[in-house]
Amino acid sequence: MFSKQQAQEIKTEFWTAFGKSFPRKWILYDTKIKDFAFKFDAGPKSAAVALELHMKDFGLRETYFNKIWSLEDILKEYIGDYSRDLNFTLESGKTIARVWVELPDVSVYNKASWRDIFEFFVGKMDGFERFFHDYEDFIRAIEE
Repeated sequence: MFSKQQAQEIKTEFWTAFGKSFPRKWILYDTKIKDFAFKFDAGPKSAAVALELHMKDFGLRETYFNKIWSLEDILKEYIGDYSRDLNFTLESGKTIARVWVELPDVSVYNKASWRDIFEFFVGKMDGFERFFHDYEDFIRAIEE
C-alpha cells in the first residue's frame, strides 16, 4: 500500500504521462453549458470516461439527462455500451446525473495498465466529444 503522499505522486505522474503521450485539448469543462462537463477518472480498480451534469436544479439536470437519453442508440454508436444514472452520488455526497463508460480491472497505481487506460481514455473521450459536437445544437435547445 502507498502512503497518501506516494499515492498523490503516482497520480501526478500518471496524468503527466497521459498528457505527454496524448497531447490534445479536450472539451472537458468547455462545453459552454453551465455544469455540463466531460471527465476522465482513474482509480485503484478501474478507469472511466464520463459526461456529468452538476446542475443544482434537479429539473434542469433531468431535462439535459433526458435529452442525452433520447439519443441513447446514437450515443452507443459513438462510445459503445455505457451506464447512466440520473441520481449518481459522488464520494462527496453530491448527487449528479452521469453517463459513463468504464474499463474494469486496471489501476492508476499499476504502471503496467497505464497504456490500456490511456488508449481507453482517448477512444472513449473522442467518442463523447464527436457525439457532443454532432448533437450540440439539439442538446443545447432546452426550453425553460
